[in-house]
Amino acid sequence: MRYEELTIEGRNPVLEAFRAGKTIDKLFVLEGCQDGPVRTILREAKKGDTVISFVPKERLDQMSGTGKHQGVVAFAAAYEYAEVEDILKNAQEKGEPPFVLILDGIEDPHNLGAIIRTANQAGAHGIIIPKRRAAGLTATAAKSSAGAIHYTPVAKVTNLVQTMEELKEQGLWFVCADMGGELMYRQNLTGPIGLVIGSEGEGVSRLVREKCDFITKIPMFGDIDSLNASVAAGVLAYEIVRQRRFAKPQ
Repeated sequence: MRYEELTIEGRNPVLEAFRAGKTIDKLFVLEGCQDGPVRTILREAKKGDTVISFVPKERLDQMSGTGKHQGVVAFAAAYEYAEVEDILKNAQEKGEPPFVLILDGIEDPHNLGAIIRTANQAGAHGIIIPKRRAAGLTATAAKSSAGAIHYTPVAKVTNLVQTMEELKEQGLWFVCADMGGELMYRQNLTGPIGLVIGSEGEGVSRLVREKCDFITKIPMFGDIDSLNASVAAGVLAYEIVRQRRFAKPQ
């Protein structure tokens, strides 16, 4: 299901969007504005666990395309999010051990779209992203995915660590990308696996890293010490593909 609007401005349009069940990723409200209509919008936003930010008028003016925001601007998802259970069901229906990508703070929608595209081609069963400090399913992410967004489910969760704990109970184990890890060719990346990719600047956060079972690194021979997040995701995803589908049993 694709939503018709990405940016919604004005009190009535925003309120109706919430009441119609649209997935609103972020709500921006004018600082100090707490009148009746705004309080109603805030109540609706909290029901859906929408990220709420109070910002100055200048910021709202920058986001507004019409200049008639009435102190409220909302950003809706371009595409509907899946549930984590949908990702596991996808693997079950294909008769395969789950292969999931966990994105810890990927903020560039182009990178998110590229990772969705790679995940689809690598046969991953879905992607999990956090609700805060991360790019969502915007039109830019959708375009960068080259259509893969229609086929690869993306779930948005409040707490990545808690989600990883729940997935561990269902048999998944997790490997994260970090230059301090073991070379990827020397690790067993088969079975039900979650590949954790960190943010473009800071990498995998400490709490998420602590929940990972293994840390792996990509060999590098150049003059800089890192890869773009989407490129790193692609390299590691295809090492997982190689081991799962083409490596000879030991």
